[in-house]
Amino acid sequence: MAEKILVVGGVALGPKAACRCKRLMPDAQITLVDENEFISYGGCGIPYYVSGEIQNLDDLRSTPYHTVRDPAFFQAMKGIAVRTRTRALAIDRAAKTLLVKDLNSGKEEKLPYDTLVLATGASPRMPPVEGKDLKNVLSLTRLEAAGAIRSACQEGKVTEAVIVGGGFIGLEAAVALADMWGVKVSVVEMMDQILPGVLSHSLALMAAHDCRSHKVEVHVAEKVLKIEGADGAVSAVVTDKRRIPAQMVIFAAGFTPNGSLAKDAGLDVAPFGAIVVDEHMRTSDPAIYAGGDCVSIKNLITGKPGYLPLGSMANRQGRVIGTNLAGGNAAFPGYVGSWAVKLFDMAFCGVGLTVERARKEGYDAMSVAVEQLDHAHFYPEKSMMTLELTVDKPTRRVLGLQGACADPDSLKARIDAVAAALQYSKPTVDDISNLEVAYAPPFASAMDVVNVVGNVADNALDGRFTPITADAFMDLWKNREQNHVFFIDARPAAAGRAMQEKHPDWHAIPLEEIAARAHEVPKDRPVAIICNTGLRAYDSLLILARNGVKDLVNASGGMQSVNKMGLQV
Repeated sequence: MAEKILVVGGVALGPKAACRCKRLMPDAQITLVDENEFISYGGCGIPYYVSGEIQNLDDLRSTPYHTVRDPAFFQAMKGIAVRTRTRALAIDRAAKTLLVKDLNSGKEEKLPYDTLVLATGASPRMPPVEGKDLKNVLSLTRLEAAGAIRSACQEGKVTEAVIVGGGFIGLEAAVALADMWGVKVSVVEMMDQILPGVLSHSLALMAAHDCRSHKVEVHVAEKVLKIEGADGAVSAVVTDKRRIPAQMVIFAAGFTPNGSLAKDAGLDVAPFGAIVVDEHMRTSDPAIYAGGDCVSIKNLITGKPGYLPLGSMANRQGRVIGTNLAGGNAAFPGYVGSWAVKLFDMAFCGVGLTVERARKEGYDAMSVAVEQLDHAHFYPEKSMMTLELTVDKPTRRVLGLQGACADPDSLKARIDAVAAALQYSKPTVDDISNLEVAYAPPFASAMDVVNVVGNVADNALDGRFTPITADAFMDLWKNREQNHVFFIDARPAAAGRAMQEKHPDWHAIPLEEIAARAHEVPKDRPVAIICNTGLRAYDSLLILARNGVKDLVNASGGMQSVNKMGLQV
């Protein structure tokens, strides 16, 4: 008798698992149920439909050969039965049945299964604030909402919008509304930075500056208290610090995994609501698999259960589940957390832990940052790239890498190289220093920026210098009357002296003059050095150390990082 397989959820993982299983086990009777009208679409592409970069909503539902993935497609092309507008209500594990409800007719029935797949996804986190049910208070996770948002913008009904949440989706929505439609956008983030948890505080300042320089207001450490309305539609957002007029509010404050169906059936569920699975994506019931945004997966850096709702992860897990449904033994060992986001002029990308998160996980962590051109300095087309490496000081183990660059492809290439190393081993700083990457002047420098950030970490760990972030350097400058730091600008003479003319406490001592003028630098005060990228400052530091100046720090990334953060001397 043919295996009866039920799949609950039809966006990413469900269809992938069903199709993979059907290819390997053609006789399987597979039925996919989903409570929505649209299935099998690229949810991560929704902001790009809103922005107009993707013209047709059906493009998000289409195969590479432009066939729309609707129920008829799955039946005719894949041999998979699809029931949309069908909600899964309860699992009877003993009887091996799934109770479902047809949302159009209201009829309930029990569907038998031999194996069940839960791909129930996650729901946007909606804070319990007054006014959240007003018209034009939306989330950007379903195709229906995408169409409504774009139509409202096209018709000129939205001139001001508030995005609640400064994560990936929130920022992509902000870019879409501001860049394409000229909407005045405000981002409200409850944490003290945007992209919290995935981007270091210093790099988050760069992301915020990129937004603000394109007239997107960014309000961090701010909480939404209520949403005001007029005639049933949103009119303003009230936070604990301000009132922001708006004709549209988009909630992008994270996700809550949809694990209640599994929990009600007695399956193991993590404290935060995600379904617990093993490396074969099997739940605590061997006849039930689960994957995608509804499950908890092992973080390969920390070794602890984690949660990372990404479409790329769901698709890879779907293939693993599909293989195992057909009798295979595929595994999904965990994740290292690779991500990427494109804002206005800058792209940001990362993998693993930020220094702040690493410390929270109990590591004795530090980070170093560099600014270097992504291509050879003599090649005409090039962009300055920021890379920040997080390491565990006692073991020299690399815990993460984040970066920023105007060229998203260049940046992603570096992050992907380190992500591969993190996924399959526990690389050290020395491994990154010697990581082999492809070289030609149109693609990289002979000493690639990813190798350089490893070298800088090696020097810092060995005590050759004490790095501080560019924003920490500027904090020292801001409080110079209290900390008595002696500031040195090691850039070429013209740049440094122009600054010194405005600020007498800013001492222009170019690298070329530092040895001859070492006597001008006090030995009884802390000394902070900055240059354009950090390289000249490091060489200056070594010279001063040889001349008896010991209390030295230099600004990682130099004035390049200061400018990217929107800070000013």
